[in-house]
Amino acid sequence: METDMNKVLIAGGGAAGMMAAITAARQGCRVSLYEKNEKLGKKLFITGKGRCNITNAADMDVLFQSVISNPKFLYSGFYSFTNEQVIDFFEELGVHTKVERGERVFPVSDHSSDVINALSREMKRLGVRVYLQSEVRELLFHTSDGITSACGFLLSSGEKVTGDSVIIATGGISYPSTGSTGDGYRFAKSCGHKVTELLPSLVPMEVKEWYASELMGLSLRNIEIKITDGKKKLYEEFGEMMFTHYGVTGPVILSASSIVGKKLKEKELTLHIDLKPALSAEQLDRRVLRDFESSLNRQFKNAVDGLFPAKLKPVMVELSGIPEDKKVHEITKEERHGFVRLIKDFTMTLTGLRGYNEAIITKGGVSVKEIDPGTMESRLVRGLYFAGEVLDLDALTGGFNLQIAWSTGYLAGMNAGTAG
Repeated sequence: METDMNKVLIAGGGAAGMMAAITAARQGCRVSLYEKNEKLGKKLFITGKGRCNITNAADMDVLFQSVISNPKFLYSGFYSFTNEQVIDFFEELGVHTKVERGERVFPVSDHSSDVINALSREMKRLGVRVYLQSEVRELLFHTSDGITSACGFLLSSGEKVTGDSVIIATGGISYPSTGSTGDGYRFAKSCGHKVTELLPSLVPMEVKEWYASELMGLSLRNIEIKITDGKKKLYEEFGEMMFTHYGVTGPVILSASSIVGKKLKEKELTLHIDLKPALSAEQLDRRVLRDFESSLNRQFKNAVDGLFPAKLKPVMVELSGIPEDKKVHEITKEERHGFVRLIKDFTMTLTGLRGYNEAIITKGGVSVKEIDPGTMESRLVRGLYFAGEVLDLDALTGGFNLQIAWSTGYLAGMNAGTAG
């Protein structure tokens, strides 16, 4: 039976906001969701290159290891609404899923729109009132007996809406074209919450060297990268990357940005690329020697075709220091060994991160020290809940950030729905 104590207001119609709305509505609450865009799930629509990497099917310990900022805070969230439960949730809504490389979970259809449509249908079925093109301007509070409680929103139209509990699920400031413009941080600060340092994350990186632009568009698979700060190793990963006109991107680079981003703000770092990680230096030397022996009278530049993609060959020839027209039989052992070292340690200087308009997520956010990890309720303001990317939580690529959104959205909806 409805009472006057179960009206939940939600700011933000992304993954966390829609999950919170569905969960609160399933508790029998009256739920109103306010989204400033003309449609729901704008950022969700572009995740996983438009395929929507819903979650990751790995074991729970891998989930926690993949969270970069404040993994312990998510203990209650991840166990209250697990990755298995997320998959079951979407299957029940008619979104059939499949597991791909790296335990990434996608809709069978490969369409993010199917995920958004399923969430929208479920909200409609549950009677959630969705207000599009309705921007929340400010949070409303009231104080009674010295206790401050959240009680509603002031909308950009000038209208005031009130409820019994409020959920902020406005996202970060990455991909601002999707409406993520940092509103939630402003709301949090307005009631005394601390917002930690913000950085673009899961974002391409810029490099100093001329040859990045020469290699633009080239993808490298099955390579290993290392990022170092002088002599200290900061990150190491095997996988795939790509060159751009300004630097580097691709899965291993995006994940690296979430680890080394803060350090890169302070100083330049070195990217080491092992182009042949499956071979030891000795094995690679034997392979190069075999190639050379079959091309003794050819020029150096024409004897290395089998080693690299066509676009990479002229760069490697130039960086080797071996004259390109030198006959192979004239190449010294020292020159050959230097060439092998180059293949095993092709380096570039990382100079900075790209901006928020290219970042998949925002690193930093509302300090989790001021949020109850079991409920997502503010420790400072009664009836105020936070969910999703607005919080100081971020993870590697692979569906882990959406799992954070679903789990925190679920907890916020569950607890806001039973508050009072």
